[in-house]
Amino acid sequence: MTDLRHFIDISKLRAETLALIFKESAELKRRLKAGEVYHPLANKHVAMLFEKSSTRTRVSFEVGIHQLGAQASILTRENSQIGRGESPADTARTLSRYVDAIMIRCYAHDMILEMAEYGSVPVINGLSDFSHPCQVMTDIFTYEEHRGSIKGKTVAWIGDGNNMSVSWVHAAVKLGFTLKLSCPENFGPYKHVLDWANDQSKGAVIECKTPQEAVEGADLVNTDTWISMHDQDTPLRNRIFRPYQVNEVLMALAKKDALFMHCLPAKRGEEVTEAVLDGPQSVIWDEAENRLHVQKAIMLWCMKVI
Repeated sequence: MTDLRHFIDISKLRAETLALIFKESAELKRRLKAGEVYHPLANKHVAMLFEKSSTRTRVSFEVGIHQLGAQASILTRENSQIGRGESPADTARTLSRYVDAIMIRCYAHDMILEMAEYGSVPVINGLSDFSHPCQVMTDIFTYEEHRGSIKGKTVAWIGDGNNMSVSWVHAAVKLGFTLKLSCPENFGPYKHVLDWANDQSKGAVIECKTPQEAVEGADLVNTDTWISMHDQDTPLRNRIFRPYQVNEVLMALAKKDALFMHCLPAKRGEEVTEAVLDGPQSVIWDEAENRLHVQKAIMLWCMKVI
């Protein structure tokens, strides 16, 4: 169905759509803090399919679904037919007969694309090995709560060029800020993602040789674990990433009012020191909370409430 609103990648959405989601996120947060009951999705149902384990994604989506007046069904490989070999296409066809939207947290990005192609309800990317748009939308919303518009600002990404970094690349192009990447050799984002960014907006994404170069003058410093869920933890990998630790010395190169973010869970003492993670520039708990509000707004957009 061509008129469906999927939320799969930031790169596929207009800047005006992203702004609308941010605006609605702020309103939903205000409503909740004021104790207002708001059930625009009454009698709706959302299926959540998890291949990967989860704390923040599962709880924030499940609570958000209930707060909007809808119901949630939680599926895993172990308690669904996907674990017995049913195709994503057939799963999507089936779920579309029961529910009003599908959120997926999976390994292969192709699984999300296939379910969006063959289903007849909106599909939301809760995370894939390619991108993590819900988290980056939340991070930008959190930055703008604290510092105003991210347009024209400088964001530093330090460490693994993983799914988070891909969504940051997408967002830099769409929202008009500069992203400075510092990743070990052979651990940067996909070349086709960087080529896309350069074609869309030359200079929006800058590859830096050192973390120091990336962080210098940054308004926001961001990192993630060195070992993603699909990667193998090895002593060699840890040695490669050790120079990319975000510590107090590195943070001192950023602007004095720079913020620090981490999507969590964090390996304290590895990719970031405890002093930074728990320090005055860190807004990691605001990030975690805001997953709830931003994802509620994403669901409302997908289901054409806003």
